[in-house]
Order: sequence, then C-alpha cells, then structure tokens
Amino acid sequence: MQPFHYTNPLVEMPDGTLKMSNPLTGRTAWWVPGRSGRPLRKEDLLSQQDEKLSEPEAYCAFCAQRLLETPPEIDRRVKDGAGYRTYHHLMPRQLPETRHTFRRMANLFEIVTLEYWQRNYDYRGLGRQREWAEAYKRDPAGREHLVQLVRRKLERVRGQQPEEVARLSERELLDEADAFFLGCHQLIVGARHYKPGAVTGGAHNLMGAGSLSPDEHFEYTRFTADTIRDIYDCNRYVRYVVVFQNWLRPAGASFDHLHKQVVGLDDWGTSLAREVLASRSDPNFYNALVVNFASYNNLVMAENEHAVMFADYGHRNPTVAIYCKARQLRPFELPPEALGGMSDLILAAHAAQGPEISCNEEWYYQPRDCLEKIPFHVLLKWRVSNPAGFEGGTRIFINPMRPTDVRDELVPALFRLRSEGKIASSIRIAEECPVEPNSLLYNR
Repeated sequence: MQPFHYTNPLVEMPDGTLKMSNPLTGRTAWWVPGRSGRPLRKEDLLSQQDEKLSEPEAYCAFCAQRLLETPPEIDRRVKDGAGYRTYHHLMPRQLPETRHTFRRMANLFEIVTLEYWQRNYDYRGLGRQREWAEAYKRDPAGREHLVQLVRRKLERVRGQQPEEVARLSERELLDEADAFFLGCHQLIVGARHYKPGAVTGGAHNLMGAGSLSPDEHFEYTRFTADTIRDIYDCNRYVRYVVVFQNWLRPAGASFDHLHKQVVGLDDWGTSLAREVLASRSDPNFYNALVVNFASYNNLVMAENEHAVMFADYGHRNPTVAIYCKARQLRPFELPPEALGGMSDLILAAHAAQGPEISCNEEWYYQPRDCLEKIPFHVLLKWRVSNPAGFEGGTRIFINPMRPTDVRDELVPALFRLRSEGKIASSIRIAEECPVEPNSLLYNR
C-alpha cells in the first residue's frame, strides 16, 4: 500500500476543490469551496465573561486552592531565581510550602490502568515508588487524602453506589490507591486557570499554552520530556509513551485548565505504526515528502535554528506541524537548545492562534523499540469542525480550511507577537525563513 493516495499530496481541481492526502497517515481530506467560513472562535467561549474572578483560584480540581482534589504530587517545578527547582514525592503538609509553576501527578481517571499492567505483565513498579506509597499511607493526612480520592474514583469511574463504597475497609481503599503511585498515566498541570490580572472569565482570559512566557513554556516542555523518560524507566513493559494536550471542551478536555497527559502504552498505536512504514519506505521521507514539500508550496510559517513550523495538509482538521531538526529522535534525548527551539515554536503557534481555539497537541517521536528513524514532531489540530455521515462513510474528511488559510491566519499574528516580545526574537517568520532543503538531520 502506498503511504499516500495522490502522486501530489495537494491537488486543486478546476472548480477550486483542494484534495489533500497526508503522506504519513494516508488520510484524505478535501477543502470544498462554500464549505469554509465557519467561525474559528466559538461565540459561547468568547461570551463567558460574567464570571467574576478571585484569588486564590478555585475554579476546577486543578486550581491551586484545590490541591487535595487530585492525586499525590510526583513532582512539582518551582521558580527559583533564574531557574527552576524540582520537589519530589510531596506529602500533603508540604503542598503549601512552595508555590508551584507546574506539577505532575497521576491521572485520577486512567485510560490504561495500573490493573492492566499488573494483570497482563505482573508489573510492580520500582522500589522508590512503593516506598513513597507506603510513607504516604502511614501519614494521617496522606491516608485521609487517599481514602477520599479512591471513594470519588470508585463512584465516578466504576459507577459504584455510595453505600457500596462505604462498605469497603480502609485497607481495601488504600490498596486501590496504588495507582496514584505506580500508574503510567500522568498529568503535567499548570498553576493558573486564568491569566494574571484577568478580571472576568471567557476563553480569551484562560491561561493557555500560548499565554506562558518562553521561559515558562520551555520548563513545561522539559517537564513533559522528563516525564516520558521516567515512565520508560519505571515500567520496562512500556513500548511507547504518548503525549497529548486537549485544550477546551471541544477537544476533549475535562477542565479548561492547562495540562498535558502522558500515557505509557505496550503498543505504538496505528498512527505511529504508519509513520514507521513510511520511514522504512524511504529514509529521507520526512524531508522529501513532509518538510521539503511544505516549503515548496509556501506553507512554512516560522523557523529557528532547531525547528520548523508549517501548515500541514491531509488532516480532518486545520493542523500546524512543528518538526525538530536535531539528530536526536526522542524529546528527552534532545540537548537543551534543541528542546528549547521546539518549545519556542510550539509556544508561538499556540500564542498566534489564541486561547479561544480548541485544539489537540500531539507529540510523535521514535519509540524505544523501533529501528526506523522518526524525527520528533508535534501537531496542533484545531477542533473547529465535527465529522459527519459523509466522512464516516467515505473516510474523506471535509476540512474547513486550506493549509494556506492556516498560514494566512497565523503569520500576521506571529509578526505582532514577536514585535511585542511575547515569543522568542530568534524566530524567523514567513519569507524570513531560509527553508533549506533536507533541513531535518534525523537520518544522518
């Protein structure tokens, strides 16, 4: 099977219909004249301004005033002078002692559960994880925290009745809490729900990824990369650690509060498996049919020494792609300057689109048991349309925007943000980009 459907992944028909085929996934998407023009920024999100804001924040379970509504903190990053300090395995009494910028914890509602790993692989975690779990259970405040969380989890996830949960012994509840210490589905959560100084609600005032400073976003990115490495280190049965960020409810977010999800899997998943096949078919595939093709079609929006950003094609939703140029293939193996270059462009893309656009951020990189070389890349998919019967029956998706529309939407915003000092000054934009052929060094 060919990795793409058309000889040219972008084919414009005489009536203006643009047929797109993604070379990595084989997915087909069309842009049809007359089907565009839908608003990118939903009015119901823009108009939620009647909520009066207050400090400290307590708008959702991720807010700073509600720390005990989430599982125990594995780590937290705290601003310390010009850098950040990491605090490990915090106890409840330690939470008020520092003011976090980001914190890491288990997902209360796992996709791949601890029971999955235990029953299928006899997974037991590492000694340091088990020791922290026992210390937390011995602490009176920690024990009470765990009991309350497990009760909530059993009622909401497993649908058990309150009276049924009430019959469980404390020992049984604490055994259920092991998932908070040994599990492989974790969250990286930002400190703020709304931007500092915001007076009223509304999506435009939410503290999205694009509202972070370049320094903060780099720490957010590095914290996520460190978490990937740690999950690999803790569970030798993990073949791939998937990273994604759902922003706003249309993208699947439970809370409109900035967070990434990091999940260990014993499978690559269909999308990445297709990328492996594409890379196997041509070692220079990501240069020839992805980045080079984007530059030849004037889709590159921004670039720096370490990464390139362009409007991608052949997706069911408008998509921005950021590719790392480095030889290293995994986020946690990148030198700081290369990871920083990726972070700067990811931040720029989020800032240019604004917090009002619902989107999914997805990370892709070489799995640890893979021989094919896959460069680290990130996709931002704007959730501005919903597939309907036509898409389901044909697997042809109607994308409301052409790649050139995405480019024209973001480039003016990128120039403005750079002039205001909100994104890195080292970023080159549009015609400033050198767009040298074969700029990705992953296969050298």
